[in-house]
Amino acid sequence: QVQPVESGGGSVQAGGSLRLSCVASGYRYSVYCMGWFRQAPGKEREGVAVIYTGDGRTRYADSVTGRFTISQDNAKNTVYLQMNSLKPEDTAMYYCAADPRSTVCLRDWAAFDYWGQGTQVTVSS
Repeated sequence: QVQPVESGGGSVQAGGSLRLSCVASGYRYSVYCMGWFRQAPGKEREGVAVIYTGDGRTRYADSVTGRFTISQDNAKNTVYLQMNSLKPEDTAMYYCAADPRSTVCLRDWAAFDYWGQGTQVTVSS
């Protein structure tokens, strides 16, 4: 069964960095959208960053632009989220997701079919 698998979450102090990884295996599609989403308790799910694996085009939420970077390693079927200058408001469960159908990747969680289990990121002040 197709399922992204995340890793790399943890606890860090404000101003610190973390890198999340997502291994995407079992896809029969050669190119697709991959995205990182997050959800904090009591808040709606937010599209943090997405990338189109065909050409590397990316989109970011305004709240993370300039601090987070999404990237890919196609040879490893892996997508990364480098998070720098972390803030307490970045605390959330982070999910990796895949959309095998779209060629324009949007930060809309409803477009993504396959989801990982999530990895917790906690930023303390």
